[in-house]
Parts: sequence; C-alpha cells; structure tokens
Amino acid sequence: MGHNHSYDNHDVKNIGIAFILNAVFVIIEVIGGVWTNSIAILSDALHDFGDCVSLVLAWVLQKKSKKKRDSKYSYGYKRFSLLGSVFLCGILTISSVYVMIKAIGRIVSPQEINAGGMLWIAVVGVLINGAAAFRLKKGHSLSERAVFLHIMEDVLGWVAVLVVSVVMMWVDVPILDPLLSVCISLWVLSNVYSNLRDTFRIFLQGVPENVDVEALKKDIEEIECVISVHDVHVWTLDGQDHIMTLHVVCAPKTDVLFLKKKIDEISIGYSIKHTTIECENIGMECHRCCNE
Repeated sequence: MGHNHSYDNHDVKNIGIAFILNAVFVIIEVIGGVWTNSIAILSDALHDFGDCVSLVLAWVLQKKSKKKRDSKYSYGYKRFSLLGSVFLCGILTISSVYVMIKAIGRIVSPQEINAGGMLWIAVVGVLINGAAAFRLKKGHSLSERAVFLHIMEDVLGWVAVLVVSVVMMWVDVPILDPLLSVCISLWVLSNVYSNLRDTFRIFLQGVPENVDVEALKKDIEEIECVISVHDVHVWTLDGQDHIMTLHVVCAPKTDVLFLKKKIDEISIGYSIKHTTIECENIGMECHRCCNE
C-alpha cells in the first residue's frame, strides 16, 4: 500500500510547530507567574514544560513511525508513535500531583495575587495555545489528536484563568487561584487516565472500539460461498491501522480469489486495512485454533 509523503511530513511538522509555540509560552509563564505570585500560572508553566519535553519525544517518535517494515519489525514502526503518549502521561501525572500539593498549601495559607497581571498573561495564553490548537485541529494521526487534546486543555485552562482574574479584580478572593490550580490538575489527570487506557488497549492488542466483531462475522457469513467463520482476531497497530486474521469454511469449488476480494471489501467498511484469510473445506479440522 502506498503512502502520501506530503501527509506524513504534515503531521510531523504540526507537532514541531506546537512545540515551538509551547516552548515560547513556558518562558512567558515562568516570568508572569513570578511577577503575579500566581501558583496557577506557575503550575501551568510546569505542566507546559512537561508538554514541551513530550512534544519533542512525540516529534522524534512520529518521524520514527514513518519507517517501513523490515526484518526487525515486520509490521513496521507505527507503534513507536504511541510511546510518546505513554511518556507524556508519566510526566503529566508527576507534575499534576506536585502542583496539587503546592496548591493545597496555598489554600491553607492564601497569598495576595496580581489579578491584573494574571489577566494579561491569560490573554496571551489563550492566543498562543489557540494558535497551536488551530494548527493541530485538522490532524488525522493518533499523535496529532493526542497533542491537540492536550493543547485544548491549555486553551480552556487559560480561559478559566482569564475569568478568575477578572473576578479577582473586583473581589479579593485569593483562594480562587489555588482552587483553579487543583481543578486544572484534576482535569489533566482524568485525561491522562483516558489516554493511558486507550494506549494500553492498543499495546495489549484489544479489539478496536469502532469494530463490532460479531457484526463483521455476520457480514462475512452472508457471502454466498461461506459456510462459517471462526478464529477471528482483530487488533490495531496504532489506533488507525487495524489488522484481522480469520479462518473461513468455504463451500466446495469456491473461487478463493473472489472470496478474499469480497472479505477485503467488507473489512474496509470496518476500517480494517490488513486482512489474512485462511480458507478451509467442509469437514477440515483446525486443530490449533480449536485447542486455543
């Protein structure tokens, strides 16, 4: 199957641009956090630094995932892009727990906040992160979608900081800053759980969520020359490229090439790109699959 090299370079370029924008904003956040004495801004700077490290790794692994299959990896290097997601989740978990510990201390002992400074930094945060999110919005790869979700977390987080800073300019409630920091951290951790769940499902060769195996088997069994279907296995390489192997019991004098073409057509409807089909005659026993 051929590859669109323009598309392949497009997703790598998008992740690179997201890293540059994120890195610039981390510097702005550190300066602004110290200036405003805002734990929410400093905590987000730590979160964004983790994103920067992860974006670099995601960029490297995304390029690595473009390599074609060889004698070492017969299915290719697509799963290398998933390693960036695991690394990102680890960094975000550590940074979020650290931020929550610091924020709880501020809740117990609130400190005065420069609300006006927070407002301006929040505006810059929405603009820069919004630009990165817009760049990644139309991405199709799993890595692009994962990075887009993290950038959108930052966009919405800065919208929340913007709202809180406006409120604090009129009402002196310094406890809002650490409370916001805790809420952002909990939000990040909930997404970390979701990302890890999806990533490990792929690594553990779980059936893709968008594939109904029973419906797929039923569609194949409706082919005129098919007697039955068994030993069906469906998994995914990276969340996009799905693979299936199956055994098909065929009627006598079945045109095997026609049968395989029909099964391939059905598989494409279930987003399965690679299919291996074992054809069997009536009465032929498949000892290995029956004993598994």
